[in-house]
Amino acid sequence: MNSTYLVVMAGGIGSRFWPFSRTNHPKQFHDVLGTGRSMLQVTVDRFAGLCPAENVFVVTNRDYVQLVQQHLPQMPVDQILGEPIGRNTAPCIAYASYRIAQRDPQATIIVTPADHAVSNEAEFQRVMGLAVDAARHHDVLVTLGIHPSRPDTGYGYIQYMDAQSLPGGQLHKVKTFTEKPNLELAKMFVDSGDFLWNSGLFVWRADTILNAFRQYLGDMAEVFEEGAGALGTPQEEAFISEAYARCANVSIDYGIMEKADNVYVLPAEFGWSDVGTWDSLHRIGQQDENGNMVNGDVLLYDTTGCVIKTPSERLVVVQGLEDYIIAEYDNVLLICKRSEEQRVKEFVADVKAKKGIGYN
Repeated sequence: MNSTYLVVMAGGIGSRFWPFSRTNHPKQFHDVLGTGRSMLQVTVDRFAGLCPAENVFVVTNRDYVQLVQQHLPQMPVDQILGEPIGRNTAPCIAYASYRIAQRDPQATIIVTPADHAVSNEAEFQRVMGLAVDAARHHDVLVTLGIHPSRPDTGYGYIQYMDAQSLPGGQLHKVKTFTEKPNLELAKMFVDSGDFLWNSGLFVWRADTILNAFRQYLGDMAEVFEEGAGALGTPQEEAFISEAYARCANVSIDYGIMEKADNVYVLPAEFGWSDVGTWDSLHRIGQQDENGNMVNGDVLLYDTTGCVIKTPSERLVVVQGLEDYIIAEYDNVLLICKRSEEQRVKEFVADVKAKKGIGYN
């Protein structure tokens, strides 16, 4: 356990969750699920028992370092890694991995986004324990795959091979990754039975992931290895600013996972959801007898299938709506069909262009 580390990726803006998630206060710092804890706090809580608190690192935008400190006041600032700019997940993971490897070359590293929901925490911990054990004893890159419950076009898919598994048979070699297919293809994947949702949860040894960077993202590895001596010193911030300016904007999936030949997936079911959209919140939230997910002071009449999240100090009365999103935060009100929620990014772009940056 003392050689197990956690990296929480908490730098995104979460624009699909607008207007609740905003540039100055993204969704990971909100109590999205109505638990009394922010998504960042819930994420860190979820891994208690899998690794000690001193081995937990949060990677976030430098603009959010103080927010992380407010939400995780017990975490030393040295464990909050500030990115100067967003460069997708590969530079984020490289930064954390090189930093951890310098401290503990024998480290096994868990990587998680800060915006997941898990309903079965005991099963989650059991499955993560299996993944950590596999990564510690084998030279493999492990990803967790979720058994799909529906043909969802919002998730990536992983195809695996039953015939090639690690000893014990629970981890299977990955055959293909497919990013967010159309509905027809998603239905084919689910019907075939050998595809899983890509959860974005990863586990690997520090030396294994660094070797993968050298092999598949050599330019990025070179950048971090040139300045590795600055990590953990007063020169770190200046080095990271320079390093990120030289790093490509690339995801870990595209940069490494889709290319490496030692990627294994652990199929899992622990009530997982990527809380990336309003529709996903509707799906996992507690619904009333008419299928409405409500968080706020709300009176409903003849209203079904809606997700409503409004300030507690404002009374909201809704009549005659079916399958809508009604969301208000910080002087912005959104009313949108749930089936059209993919247009939220379009709305944000238009608001920025026509109303200025104060609303995005």
